[in-house]
Amino acid sequence: MTAHRYLQLDVFAPQPGTGNPLGVVFDADRLTTDAMQALAAWLNLSETVFFVTPTVPGADYHIRIFTPGSELPFAGHPSVGAAWAAVTSGLASAREGHLLQQCAAGLLPVRVTGTSEAPVIHLASPPARACSVEAGTLPQTLQAVAGPDAQPELWDNGPRWWLLEARDAASVRALRPDMAALRDWTNETAATGVAVFAPEACDGHDLVVRAFCPGDAVNVPEDPVTGSANALIASVLAQRGQLPGQDGRYIASQGREVGRDGRVHLHVDSTGVAWIGGHVQPIIDGTVHW
Repeated sequence: MTAHRYLQLDVFAPQPGTGNPLGVVFDADRLTTDAMQALAAWLNLSETVFFVTPTVPGADYHIRIFTPGSELPFAGHPSVGAAWAAVTSGLASAREGHLLQQCAAGLLPVRVTGTSEAPVIHLASPPARACSVEAGTLPQTLQAVAGPDAQPELWDNGPRWWLLEARDAASVRALRPDMAALRDWTNETAATGVAVFAPEACDGHDLVVRAFCPGDAVNVPEDPVTGSANALIASVLAQRGQLPGQDGRYIASQGREVGRDGRVHLHVDSTGVAWIGGHVQPIIDGTVHW
């Protein structure tokens, strides 16, 4: 076993306990891929990130991202949380408010505002790519909430999410999906999961989102707050000219149905890049032996 500094953060969380937990392991070069995967499975959080030495010129830090079952090229809440951890730990210092994160998806720009003790992070998502995959038969519980003429679309920005616009926010909030059917459908279409969304302009947010991934994360079938899916939704809405909020910026609410109250800050800039951000709360600071 080797000892590593370990943080557990709450990401996209206005207050502690309202966001998506993230495990953060520092100085992970000594861990093999199998060891990282085993630790992520043991921690049983939706994702755990491991800081390793950058291998690309210009990268300020380098992370690998694991769910309990697999490694991801990109994920939103791990990336936002990792940037926060890199700044607050002194691992990386923003240059005029900017950093570059290395992950399997490439080099991703990060904007840092606030103080070094309490930075506010916004990170550029990888480009949204439409996947030409037939949806097949949509699970009945999703058919029941789909909006008029809405069809599921599979999009990829590292993870592959089916996106489905619901008929209204109330149907998203009340949705009780058949997780076994969702698991089979997403596995058959090689998707990470499905994200269902609808406009909901109230209580300081503009959109309601729920994301289900029972095939990818068996023990976390509904993800509390999902950066990658929210970034894809923002990109698609921008392409359709249907962005909520103002000036390409809006806030998504996610997680209330699983006892959280996450808020994801979205911005689609003039070049079409979707930026994701939000508040990060430190919960645990200690050492992990693995």
